[in-house]
Amino acid sequence: MEPAAPETVRADLWLWAARFFKTRSLAKQAIEGGKVEANAQPCKPSKAIRAGDRLRITRGEERFDVEVLGLSEQRGPASVAQALYRETDESRAARAAEQERRRLEATGYAKPATKPDKRARRLIRALGDIDSL
Repeated sequence: MEPAAPETVRADLWLWAARFFKTRSLAKQAIEGGKVEANAQPCKPSKAIRAGDRLRITRGEERFDVEVLGLSEQRGPASVAQALYRETDESRAARAAEQERRRLEATGYAKPATKPDKRARRLIRALGDIDSL
């Protein structure tokens, strides 16, 4: 006989099971740091998450707006984890636009082919000294 699905799950446990964070302690730190909101309210790691709740998750530079579709207390394969939530279209579009913006910003910088030689390092240091005046 299969165990019945729980009606509620702790927020940190659900975020870990849905693979938003690699460990429960990272999920707990994110929640305590104000990076996770449940139904437009700040939440605690022990907050009871139910199906139908809306979560706003900030992870690094990414922001996810998701609706909870299912509950799980176990971390499973990515395909199972993705079935636990549905990301809003606006959130998906905003993340794609932000990723494109970061990609375009990175194209303006060209990494040097080699490390600077002794003369170039001296010039770099000299230019740094000018800024400190």
